[in-house]
Amino acid sequence: MNGFLLAVVATAAVLGFMILIHEFGHYITAKMFGVRVEVFSIGFGTRLLGWRKGDTDYRISAIPLGGYVRMSGENPMEPRTGDPGEFLSHPRWQRFIIAIAGPFMNIFLALALLTGVYMVSFSRPIWANKQALVGYVMKDSAAAKVGIQPGDKILRIDDGPLNPTWQQVIPQMVLSPNQPVKVELQRGNQTITKTVVPEPTGPDQYGSAGWVPDQPNIVTSLETGLPADRAGMKLGDKIIAVNGVEVRSVPAIIDLLQDEQGKPAAFTVLRDGKQLTLTVKPELVDVPSEDEKRWRIGISCEPDEVTQLPFVAAMRQSWDDNKKSSYLILELVQKMVRRQVSMRQMEGPIGIARASGEAARQGLSPLLQLTAAISLNLGIFNLFPIPILDGGVILMLFIESLMGHDISLHVKERVYQMAFLFLVLFFVVVIYNDLVKTLPGLAQRLP
Repeated sequence: MNGFLLAVVATAAVLGFMILIHEFGHYITAKMFGVRVEVFSIGFGTRLLGWRKGDTDYRISAIPLGGYVRMSGENPMEPRTGDPGEFLSHPRWQRFIIAIAGPFMNIFLALALLTGVYMVSFSRPIWANKQALVGYVMKDSAAAKVGIQPGDKILRIDDGPLNPTWQQVIPQMVLSPNQPVKVELQRGNQTITKTVVPEPTGPDQYGSAGWVPDQPNIVTSLETGLPADRAGMKLGDKIIAVNGVEVRSVPAIIDLLQDEQGKPAAFTVLRDGKQLTLTVKPELVDVPSEDEKRWRIGISCEPDEVTQLPFVAAMRQSWDDNKKSSYLILELVQKMVRRQVSMRQMEGPIGIARASGEAARQGLSPLLQLTAAISLNLGIFNLFPIPILDGGVILMLFIESLMGHDISLHVKERVYQMAFLFLVLFFVVVIYNDLVKTLPGLAQRLP
């Protein structure tokens, strides 16, 4: 299956499954309370195919960018008949449960998927849960400009927790492009404080401090026929030094090789408890992802901790990871509203298709993890208090409960009109972001 077709199939599977789960939440709770469901649709627009059972038309529609459940009497602009099967004929607490059931199912799906994945294979970079120790500082990076050095230990970021792990440090930098971040460091017996301004990088404009975690350079993949393979390097070798210079991260090796411009390099490696010296002559080869040539030796060093978690431990880890991701989503939205991060950090249908295709090529586990992440985002987004979304329905019900009576139809009509306009503009921005990231130079060509 070619890359494009795989991306299409993976996207359809991911979005279709999430939408099905979301709408099933609304559907099953509506049925439970005796609300008549007229349509259960995957997609919007023209009905392509489906079947009718009882009062409900189950259909697949032409535009595969969502879905909906249409309940009898759900539209507050339509006159009410008092029919007990109508949505608005039911008490507010039942309408609240019906509204929140969709996002709840998406969040539950995220928890369930990660639990299942972790029971099969729980993988983390070996440095992720260790205290943040700087292994290398990229040249001309934000960290280099303020004098941060390899070997510095990060004690605190802004007002965050003491002795953070890299799993805590990296998101704070990612969500702080062009924002000053106070960093407290330990260097030897000294405690020093620096202010780092992460630089926006890549099409998503994520913040980057330019520091790299301290990690063992264990060879995890070896390209046949390239210099490292020809020099006798083996999988599992631990690279300690290059030309007598200690290296504590892969970027340190990469920069050193570029500086030497293809000269033979002496690699000191540890193999089976013994030190060996291998002479490797890099080759200048194309790097398609970066559209340039680079001196390479043909290795990857990405050692992970891989294990299988029992059910309870997998469920606990899934809960922790989803909770952290939820906080990051809310922080990202907050910073977007304050214009502290770029709107390019949002992904739309094109970005989801690209990510789904990449995940599908890597295997089922990465695809399920991506599905969990998107499902969590969808569940949280639908809880935002925007009319038309589930969160807007919940907000309206809350306000009406405080008032003791329904909001007037005139007010509701105006609110829904503004909300619809907002969502259309939001969708346009998301599509524009997708196009800018997919077609380099588009932003400069548009007026």
